[in-house]
Amino acid sequence: MLSGFPWLSLGYSQINSPLAGWVPLIGETGVTAIVIALCAALAVYRFSKQYVALAALFIAAFVPGWILIGKSWTQPAATYKIAMVQGNIAQSLRWVPEQDMPTMEKYRALSEPLWNSDLVVWPEAAVPKLELLASDYLVEMDNLALNTDSALITGIVNYNFESDEAWNNLLVLGKRKPDDTYGSYHYFHNNRYAKHHLLPIGEFVPFEDILRPLAPLFDLPMSSFSRGDFVQTNLVANGIHLAPAICFEIAFPHQVAANVHNDTDMIITVSNDAWFGHSHGPAQHLDIARMRALELGRPVLRATNNGITAFINDKGDVTSVLPQFEAGSLSQIVQARKGMTPYKQFGDIMLWLLTAAFLAAAIIIKRKQ
Repeated sequence: MLSGFPWLSLGYSQINSPLAGWVPLIGETGVTAIVIALCAALAVYRFSKQYVALAALFIAAFVPGWILIGKSWTQPAATYKIAMVQGNIAQSLRWVPEQDMPTMEKYRALSEPLWNSDLVVWPEAAVPKLELLASDYLVEMDNLALNTDSALITGIVNYNFESDEAWNNLLVLGKRKPDDTYGSYHYFHNNRYAKHHLLPIGEFVPFEDILRPLAPLFDLPMSSFSRGDFVQTNLVANGIHLAPAICFEIAFPHQVAANVHNDTDMIITVSNDAWFGHSHGPAQHLDIARMRALELGRPVLRATNNGITAFINDKGDVTSVLPQFEAGSLSQIVQARKGMTPYKQFGDIMLWLLTAAFLAAAIIIKRKQ
């Protein structure tokens, strides 16, 4: 409904528990099914005093999960030095025209000591001007990244003045391949990603002609984006192949999995979590990203405007993190991964088999009763 909003289902609560071992096989949705089954068993068997059956179910769920936590489903590949920048731009200033250049110069200054990295990542809409209007700045950054043997990925909004279409984009500047001797950027170049899952009300207004006249809520800035394709080619930055997800797209497992290919090295997700303020939202968003890393056996680079910016390894562990509400940068050597987890290969088939097993067990128990 309205593109979906699968923010925080039950399986995410198990990211730090032994049940997380099941995630590369059946995904977060499958772990949700296990949690529901265990809760149902706890409710039913506790009152019927069938404690042996209850204990057997919990052992069958937690012990294999604990054993599976130590298994690596994908294989290590090349290592890269990657840096991420957190600008900490107040939400009230992000689309104020007078703040465009100060914001862009802030990101340039924060990135100055990072150009010895293979890749530098800026968050969603880090460049607050429309791409066509920021082309001189983008060419400068393209040349800077090229001359330092690096690449830059940044969020930006692109607007086509002829078709009146706008896209929430990720762009690659600088080197596409390590041996490139020229910058890869020009306006509307193809080394980019356009957000597919748009945020209802915030990025598109359903039933627009009816709702927009009703209240200012339905007329927010940047609330008329066009969708990118569900499956898009990976971003390629300095030879690194990255499966992208912008903001809450990381909460859609099928969306992320569809863009992880055999040659995908890692996942990149950028966001502006300033909307959440001091709430639990950014921490929840981080746990969602951790779950995608575990499901797909790939490290995740998570760059945000004001937190929580973090590196996540293929096991879903946060290996380094920036404090919230501070401007700064974060650098780390990241090991790319190759290969596919069972969840990536089979999707929800394993979940359906698990659900069918639950149903069969329910039928057998009912008949015995």
